[in-house]
This record gives sequence, C-alpha cells and structure tokens, in this order.
Amino acid sequence: MATYVGFLRAINLGATRKFAKGDIVAATEAAGFSDVATHINTGNVRFDTTMRARARIEAALEAAYVVRAGFEVPTMVFTPAEICAIVDDAEEMAAGHGGHHFVSLLKVEPSPELVKQIEALGDDREFARVRGRAVHLLMTDPYHQAKLTNAAVEKALGPATNRNLRVIRALAEKWC
Repeated sequence: MATYVGFLRAINLGATRKFAKGDIVAATEAAGFSDVATHINTGNVRFDTTMRARARIEAALEAAYVVRAGFEVPTMVFTPAEICAIVDDAEEMAAGHGGHHFVSLLKVEPSPELVKQIEALGDDREFARVRGRAVHLLMTDPYHQAKLTNAAVEKALGPATNRNLRVIRALAEKWC
C-alpha cells in the first residue's frame, strides 16, 4: 500500500459547490481507497491505495467525486514526500519575505518554457517560483489584490488548486 494526499479544486466556495468532509471520505472509500482522512474543509484528503499511477488515482477519485458531489471535482494527487519537499522549497524561497505565500498544486509538471512564462509575470510586489508541480506565489499585498493568483496559474499551466502555505505546512506535519 502507498499513501497519497489528494487536493480537491474549487469546493466549498459557494452555495452550489458544497462537498462536506464526510462526503469526501465516503466517496474516496467508495472508489476503493482505504485509511481515508481529511484535513479542514478545503478539500485535503489522505488515503492508501495499491494503485501507483497518479493519473489513474486521480481519474478514480474524480469519477467517485462527481457521483457523490453532483459536479466535477478536479483532483491533484501528491505523495507525502512531495508535500514535505514543497514545504522545504517554501522555507528556502520565503527566507526574508515577510508577505503572503500560497502554493498552486498542478496536475502536470510544466515545461521549462511554461515555467519561464509564469515566472515572468512577477514584479517587485509579487512573484511566482515553480518547483515541479508546485507554483509558489509570494506576494506583498493580500491575495485578493494580486494578479498572480491561481486563475493566472491555471491560464498559463493548466488545472491547479491553491492552498495557503500554512495549510501545506499543517498537512506535512500531520501526514508526512
């Protein structure tokens, strides 16, 4: 058995996209995964599986979630070791930066050309740094005032979901 962490995109953001933690657990178990646990109500789920192919795991989860939630739930899957590496990268990048730090988690690792494209969008108040399937967004101003948001990441790099670095750290402490 291997352990993975799934990050669900765009749930619990309004009246029409509600997907409670209990329903996430039930749908994940119905898809054949075991030892399922969630962390806060933003779509973070840990589970065990005998599957090894990330795309196959994501597809199985997404199929189960659409049945249970009634809407599509794009899901990005990482190993606990990958989550720990994201935190390690974040600590290195954020040294001396006193602002806000968010991480957009991607389905697919971007090409070097796409990395250059998203990193070029930054300025002295906000910037992006890509490490594998994680896009670190560091900004001086609050997220709602930023131009480098998850929407900009998705436009340039494809499906992504975003978490505050505090959530990523908490998941690393809890599940790594």
